Amino acid sequence: MDVLERITDHLRKKEVVVLTGAGMSTASGLPDFRGDQGLWKNRDPRQLASIEAMRNNPEEFYEFYRYRIRALLEVKPNMGHEILAKWERRGLLLGIITQNVDRLHQQAGSTKVYELHGNLREALCSLCGRTFDSVMLLDQIECPECNGALRPNVVLFGELLPQEALAKAHELSMSCGCFLVLGSSLEVSPANQYPVMAKRRGAKLFIVNKSPTPFDDLADGVIHDDITKTLQTIDQNLA
Repeated sequence: MDVLERITDHLRKKEVVVLTGAGMSTASGLPDFRGDQGLWKNRDPRQLASIEAMRNNPEEFYEFYRYRIRALLEVKPNMGHEILAKWERRGLLLGIITQNVDRLHQQAGSTKVYELHGNLREALCSLCGRTFDSVMLLDQIECPECNGALRPNVVLFGELLPQEALAKAHELSMSCGCFLVLGSSLEVSPANQYPVMAKRRGAKLFIVNKSPTPFDDLADGVIHDDITKTLQTIDQNLA
């Protein structure tokens, strides 16, 4: 039984948890931050996406996020997102843990999505805590309710990750029978610890990513190929 057939078998058993990274969204036209052509290739992300940048270099900070917000307005979920949403509707997925902030999973119809890094579809008021559509940041950075400072509702470098999402990711990793990584370089903690956690507990681990990851040797199967094409093949096997 090859890797695709084994993943299909675990989906039929309804025991799969998915972790998605930037590679999941590149087919929608969003750049991968860490790839050869990544948005941060020639920049230190801590200079752009950090608390320090927001406070000490707000012009460049907001310019960077306005660029990303505009990019989000131009993209739609790809076939890979659609397939995962279909699998959820069929009850085949336990949930999706994501490092992405684009909310394309939710746009495709997935509901069991746990965002480790927040989301870029919302602007958050640093003073009153209200949230707004992030397009507001294209024109203003003052909260319309209290005049506090608006910011993207993402986790910046130097901030803690959302505890509720972390707790759910831990729960899923400890309870699944199969952990499927899609489009993550597995270079960022704590996201890269969830597949390890699942594997140590006895789950099967499969990684689908165009380039090798530090955990390929740990996996039960690795596919270095296009994610959308891989998911389409698995979906056809499920039919």
